[in-house]
Amino acid sequence: MDLPGINDVIKAEERIYKNISKTPIVSSSLLNSWLGHKIFFKAECLQKIGAFKVRGAFNTVAWLIENNRKPQHIVANSSGNHAQAVAWAASQYNIPSTIYMPSFSSEIKIQATLAYGGRVELCDTRVETDENVKQAAAEKGAFWIPPFNHEQVICGQGTAAWEALKDMGSVEAVFAPCGGGGLLSGTLISAHALCPGAKVIGAEPLNANDAAQSLRTGSICKLTGAPDTLADGAMTVSVGDITFEFLRKLDDMYEIEEVRIQYWTQWLTHLLKLQIEPTSALAMEAAFKWLDKQTDQKTILIILSGGNIDQEMNSKIWNKNFLTDIPSLSNHS
Repeated sequence: MDLPGINDVIKAEERIYKNISKTPIVSSSLLNSWLGHKIFFKAECLQKIGAFKVRGAFNTVAWLIENNRKPQHIVANSSGNHAQAVAWAASQYNIPSTIYMPSFSSEIKIQATLAYGGRVELCDTRVETDENVKQAAAEKGAFWIPPFNHEQVICGQGTAAWEALKDMGSVEAVFAPCGGGGLLSGTLISAHALCPGAKVIGAEPLNANDAAQSLRTGSICKLTGAPDTLADGAMTVSVGDITFEFLRKLDDMYEIEEVRIQYWTQWLTHLLKLQIEPTSALAMEAAFKWLDKQTDQKTILIILSGGNIDQEMNSKIWNKNFLTDIPSLSNHS
């Protein structure tokens, strides 16, 4: 398989930089003092549509236009942020879009997708969602932008780490959450190019650990049903054939328990004064586990994937107070 590389990510950045936000890098001096390391966050929760997904979606549409392949209709399948991203990206070029979403998708993400100009088709199950988008993609003039398993989607997502690492210079490790693996694949490309010595580490929910299972067995594993996890941005049932090739190059993949997702969503929201999706907390817990094994001070980058949360999710996150339990590593007092 001919995988995309850093030149493709650089081209993606050139396509999208005028249309998306260059998100800030933030940190918490309190968290750094508690853990004894320099931890920086790329705040994609402040990106257009509130998530990194807009990078991949817009890059793919812009790439089609650049190659004289402007579609008459764009279709996509997503339960959340990718839906909004594709609807927004298509609207920038006045291309109609239809997004197939499971009926259990967040109400606020459905409303946002409509507000960005997409037509939404709700489906009873994820399987039905996937089948419907395949049928729509087969129609003349249609183009399907998948959530992660596409070269241009991956390259667009890789611009988040590219932006951050160009500004930061050298780091010792980069962490990102894993759903279908698009963000992590793009992050790997950028990190290997700009910081060849840096570890690149992924994190996914233990309750939705198809990527970790796939890496252990050496072939793509598919979950049998919709996973039960707070990290709704990482509820994919399997990675793609393209993203799997990148994931195999990772230094590690951590499987995160639900209570730790809840813990870090609360703490990051509190410390950074940003709205943080539970999916972003996956990468923080992976960093916490990795830092606990280190014997000297490290400088690391964590990609905060998004900040779109509805009232129901907020209730689940805050049904117990974790802010009395101050973060502390076993090897740092």
